[in-house]
Order: sequence, then C-alpha cells, then structure tokens
Amino acid sequence: MLTQSPKTHMIHARIDPDLKEAAEQVFGKIGISTTEAIRLFLKQVELHQGLPFPVTVPNAETVAAMLEANDSARLNRYASFRELRGKM
Repeated sequence: MLTQSPKTHMIHARIDPDLKEAAEQVFGKIGISTTEAIRLFLKQVELHQGLPFPVTVPNAETVAAMLEANDSARLNRYASFRELRGKM
C-alpha cells in the first residue's frame, strides 16, 4: 500500500537573531514573508542548478580591506562632508 507524502516539508535552521531581524525588515519592505523569501531562494537554486549568485573566496587584498573597515580605530573620522571632500 502506498502512503501519500506531505505536500510540504518543514525546514528548521538556527539563525543569529540580529541577522533574522534585519532580513525580516528587508522582506517587510518588499512585501514578502521569511517563508516566501526562503521559497524564492530555493526556487532560484533549482532554476540555476546552483546558487543564484557568485560565491568566491576573497583574495588577500579584499580580506585586508574588510579587516581594516571593521577596525573602527583605524577609520578616519571627519566632522563634516565638506571636511572629507577637502581631503580628496
């Protein structure tokens, strides 16, 4: 005897709460739910037969730039946009 499989399956994932909240704010702005966004992503994976965007390992120069950008002590600070423009 054949048993019917469910029409949908559940996906459970552990997500950083800040990331989840930030993503949900974006989804809200474009009028979709988190579930719809996940379904959209999975459909794009199916259509592309892979990730729907390029994924690469950053080179040393890019890694150095990301580390520098994340180190607030190394960032230049300006009192105004006009001051910044004067440095260019």
